[in-house]
Amino acid sequence: MAGNGDKNRPNKDPRLITRSAREDFERKKELRKKAKRRARVRLTIVVLILLLLVLITTMFFSVISFILALRKNDLQEGITPRKNEPVNILILGMDIGDAEQDENKAIRRTDTMMVLNYNPNTKKINIVSIPRDTLIQVDAYDEYGNLRPYWKINNAYVLGGEEEVIKHVESLLETNINYMVEIDYNAFRSFIDAIGGVDMYIEQQMDYDDDAQDLHIHFNAGETVHLDGKKAEEFFRWRKNNDGTGFIDGDLGRIRNQQAFMKEVLKKCLSPTIIFKLPKILDVVKENIDTNMPGDKMISYGLKFLTNSGISMNTLQGYDEIIYDESFLIVDPSMNRELLASIKSGEVLEDDKSRADYNILVLNGTRINGLAGSVKTEMQYIGYYAVEVGNAEKRSKSIIMCNDKTLKEQLKIDTGIDNFQKNNSEEYSSYDAVIILGEDFDSF
Repeated sequence: MAGNGDKNRPNKDPRLITRSAREDFERKKELRKKAKRRARVRLTIVVLILLLLVLITTMFFSVISFILALRKNDLQEGITPRKNEPVNILILGMDIGDAEQDENKAIRRTDTMMVLNYNPNTKKINIVSIPRDTLIQVDAYDEYGNLRPYWKINNAYVLGGEEEVIKHVESLLETNINYMVEIDYNAFRSFIDAIGGVDMYIEQQMDYDDDAQDLHIHFNAGETVHLDGKKAEEFFRWRKNNDGTGFIDGDLGRIRNQQAFMKEVLKKCLSPTIIFKLPKILDVVKENIDTNMPGDKMISYGLKFLTNSGISMNTLQGYDEIIYDESFLIVDPSMNRELLASIKSGEVLEDDKSRADYNILVLNGTRINGLAGSVKTEMQYIGYYAVEVGNAEKRSKSIIMCNDKTLKEQLKIDTGIDNFQKNNSEEYSSYDAVIILGEDFDSF
């Protein structure tokens, strides 16, 4: 019977049993893998949430600490603008004085002066640089005990502190100043280090040494250099070389250099990674910068500035004049009508252009072989990099064909040529200016 029962049972193929067990094993293996992946994802999410909480907490306490600890010192109280009114922030870069010694701070001069104008209605920002050689009228005694009425605006702080500075800036720009920010070079270096430095293309050869200030500036034209705080200070302060060469228009050229640097700093501050550097940046600001702006206002305006693409940088314009053997910049209202109007209206002007932005053609209309090439070399040395040369019919008087008002003023300073006409020639339409050298041309 037993034998017959065994015969009636279905025979299972051993290969089928093996395949089934293997499939079951693979299914369980895949389930375990999925479970591990889900666990890793959950762990990653938890870690990211914790990191985010730590970041938010750090930011929160950094901001609160910043607001509470922001240095105001003895600056006069700021003027809070009314709702939807423009705000004007005067930024002073101080060149003398130890931040730890108040007696030294009283004799500081302003090495850099600019006004940041923000209009909440148009959401536009104008940054206006004021040349430090700008003439102001103050009856005060000089270091030799002589009473004199004419001074450069970078002396205003020494003559009467921030009140004297504000008075003259408000007069020049025909507007009110709401807040002040004073920055020395220690703060400048620390801030640039805090954001991780910037990369800067060097347009001009820079070689300057001042042992008294332990200031040594050496950059090669044509190179792109990563500037940390110390190198950034050197680049920012440079005005001339040891041999006297440098910006032919002095402080105006220096301001253009500084504005180019500031644009790179703004780019760096708009980088997404800047948020991780915010606590360090806030520490630098609260420890090194003097201001009469409340901390919450500074953060609020800072966020508006960094998320704003409508930013222009311009310089107060004027003409040079020698008074008491000193060179002053006399601000000419007629040259600044658009700029002053933009401060009130909130409209953004085009940025001031640098020499490197223009295409120039130099034609030799003299009997001196190679004169156009020599002028090209000189022009490239001071920053006109797009310069071509050629020959023209012989002429007695030099002339410049140019339609750009700003470039005309610049070329008048750079070349000494004061004879202009409009450039209506199709042949020269691709050039911003055509300089035709005549027999009267002396030297560049």
